[in-house]
Amino acid sequence: MLNMNRRNVDYIARYNERSSYPLVDNKLKTKLVVAEYGVRTPKLLQVVRQQHEISHFREMADHLEGFAIKPAKGSGGKGITVITGRDGEEYIKASGSRVDSSFLERHLTNILAGLYSLAGTPDVAIVENLVESAPSLAKYSHQGVPDIRIIVFQGYPVMAMLRLATTASDGKANLHQGAVGVGLDIGSGRGLNAVQFNRPITLHPDTGLALENIQIEAWDEMLEMASRCYEATGLGYMGVDLVVDANEGPLLLELNARPGLAIQMANGRGLLPRLRAIESLKRPHFTPLERSRFAMETFASS
Repeated sequence: MLNMNRRNVDYIARYNERSSYPLVDNKLKTKLVVAEYGVRTPKLLQVVRQQHEISHFREMADHLEGFAIKPAKGSGGKGITVITGRDGEEYIKASGSRVDSSFLERHLTNILAGLYSLAGTPDVAIVENLVESAPSLAKYSHQGVPDIRIIVFQGYPVMAMLRLATTASDGKANLHQGAVGVGLDIGSGRGLNAVQFNRPITLHPDTGLALENIQIEAWDEMLEMASRCYEATGLGYMGVDLVVDANEGPLLLELNARPGLAIQMANGRGLLPRLRAIESLKRPHFTPLERSRFAMETFASS
């Protein structure tokens, strides 16, 4: 198993250039740079940089049924507000609660003030198109959109898991808050086993559905997208978070230069052997497609 110290020293410090961190610690910069490498993200509707621009948000949002507001420099899902519908003058959040436009405007003000940014520094708010999860995955999750975390090392996807929101996680795909993590076979995108709070489970605690039958759509495409993020950022060790949109297919949500280690629990196996297998390669593969195909063949579950 890869532990925290070894991850920090042998992989993050060794393979991640500090100059690349601003690209992944800022969601707006991430969106712009990965687009040059053919990696799709949710459509950008508006960027709010200054307090006086919040009035433009009101005009823009008036025509929308759903959207997501995110702090560009937020982490761990903090400060993200997802609106899934409208009822007259009220906006309906993913949790089902209702808010008015003044609530959203205050939220934008808080983002600009840096309330959710990594270092408390002034931030920028981005408004994105609402992600509509593919029905095949949405049925497993409670309220929140399920996402797929892929660990990419030297451009090779080495381990993956599906994160499913629960009541305990308040609709967020955050394992520390109680989301379900389902380990995924790199070779096929099929579910392996699942955990919640680091304990094995077989059924989703809210939906009651069996987690062993999960199969991710467009798996080959997702792995290649994740691999392309290596060229886009130059980061040797990172987490790539993707969703499968019902209309757009696979989309990148964000990148993480310091991905957590809970993915090992979800997969029931350690990262270290796979990382060492990549390090020992005599001839690295030069294209994202070659690297993703190599990973599918090499790290497939028997």
